[in-house]
Amino acid sequence: MTQGSVTQASIMRVFVRPMFSVTPVSSRNRYALEPLGTKPKFWFTDDQERRILFKAEARGTGEDWAEKVACELCRMLVLPHVVYNLAFDAQTGLPGVICENCAPPPVELVLGNQLLLARDPAYPGDGRRYKVQAHTVKAVADALSDLAVPPSPWSDSMPSGIQSALDVFVGYVMLDAWIANQDRHHENWGALKTGNDLCLAPTFDHGASLARNLSDSERAERLSTRDSRRQIDSFARKARSAIYGAAADPKALTTFDAWIAFSRLSPAASRIWKQRLCSITDQCVSHILDEIPPARISETGRRFTLSLLLVNQQRICSGDIH
Repeated sequence: MTQGSVTQASIMRVFVRPMFSVTPVSSRNRYALEPLGTKPKFWFTDDQERRILFKAEARGTGEDWAEKVACELCRMLVLPHVVYNLAFDAQTGLPGVICENCAPPPVELVLGNQLLLARDPAYPGDGRRYKVQAHTVKAVADALSDLAVPPSPWSDSMPSGIQSALDVFVGYVMLDAWIANQDRHHENWGALKTGNDLCLAPTFDHGASLARNLSDSERAERLSTRDSRRQIDSFARKARSAIYGAAADPKALTTFDAWIAFSRLSPAASRIWKQRLCSITDQCVSHILDEIPPARISETGRRFTLSLLLVNQQRICSGDIH
């Protein structure tokens, strides 16, 4: 397939499938708890001796289905990403997702804040994830200059013309703008280290996207209101990245402005990723949402999420970023 030649037929041939399966796991088989993040997590080994992480959705905020939808959208973009599947803990009944360890030993995951601190000893090391004004476009781009593209198999299907870690990261921030991901803080991207080699890690941890924590009553109201200030288009424009334009800025960039800022640093890569996004049809996006089991997402949630994705996709493809 040539660069950007994503057709509806080719996408549907790959992505049409029955409703997503839900894998049972058991917290009795855990061998370690995962300290990073705020939600309950544990590691276990599957029957293929792979290290698997289970992330529970204990609060009922939809992080599980949001993570799965984002994963499938990454697949359609052919963007290097950690693969997530729906699961539940058979011991507690908690729903969640599972994913394979993207940095099995001897590979090490080096988070963005560690990369930035290595470059700049003055970079904040106080444990904050948000409102870190030093987490700027320039700082991230400078750190990316030290990295190679994600290793195989993550990069095996990337479009031709994507040649650097920055080129790949442009795709990550375009994804953020599409899915309204406000969680690209400095511990939600990083590098895979093998010996002295550093490669950009696949994109991971998108459970805070897609406005998954809105109530169905607010979703229904935003879908039906005639008040332009309450409609989905206005709502979508408010999504903020955790990346700043400059260290002196009082607020982080919007997700769209973050994408534009990185696109200006690598315009050729931006065109490639945008072309792939704009080739994805409404029907393909709708099909992914239809595959989420009804126990995980309501019909109102499904309709709202589809509208949000289509609004953001149209804004990216039209170039309307204000």
